[in-house]
Amino acid sequence: MTMSVSPRRVSAALVWLALLAVGCGDNQPQASYVFRPGSAKVAVNTPALRAQKAAAGIANCPPSDAHTLAGADSLPDVTLPCLGGGRDVHLAGLSGIPSVVNFWAQTCGPCRDESPLLQQFHQAAGARVRVIGIDWQDPQPDRAIAFAQELGLTYPQIADPDAATREPMHIGGLPLTAFVDASGTIVHAKYGPVTSVDQLAGLVSDYLGVHVRVAGGR
Repeated sequence: MTMSVSPRRVSAALVWLALLAVGCGDNQPQASYVFRPGSAKVAVNTPALRAQKAAAGIANCPPSDAHTLAGADSLPDVTLPCLGGGRDVHLAGLSGIPSVVNFWAQTCGPCRDESPLLQQFHQAAGARVRVIGIDWQDPQPDRAIAFAQELGLTYPQIADPDAATREPMHIGGLPLTAFVDASGTIVHAKYGPVTSVDQLAGLVSDYLGVHVRVAGGR
């Protein structure tokens, strides 16, 4: 009997074999993490930041299921605050619609070039694909919001000032973009910047099965 295997699943398996190879010395499951504002070194939800976020027109963070258990191929069991105020997000509980999750920082040069492409895709995709930014290991959330405002980024932004996602996502540098299907499974991870909106739309089509036509693309 011959079994057929989805190319997408094969690709996902290869991606995560590569990721596991990076952390091959650690066979222990990752511990859960919840951001605690009272003990945090960086405040990401203050009256000034809330006002700044509102002025920038950044969307609210999406709902997530706090009780979803992280799987081997899912986003990690990490609960992070919404940048500039809003609901907390349990990454492993993001499901329901396909998502493009981009890890970035306002100090990252390639992120500056890439972010407008994510915004362009976000506007074209609407509710069909969720685009989320994660401001990673950033001690200056006000500058992160200013970065988003300067570039016209309106998709939701999560804050990870303590880099809690470093080990489970194997982040060694930025940017990193994870493509997450509607069940919450990471089906592809792209290290390094997206260089065109056509490339991004192609990755979404290939790995998430959603075809988005972006105005201005080739």
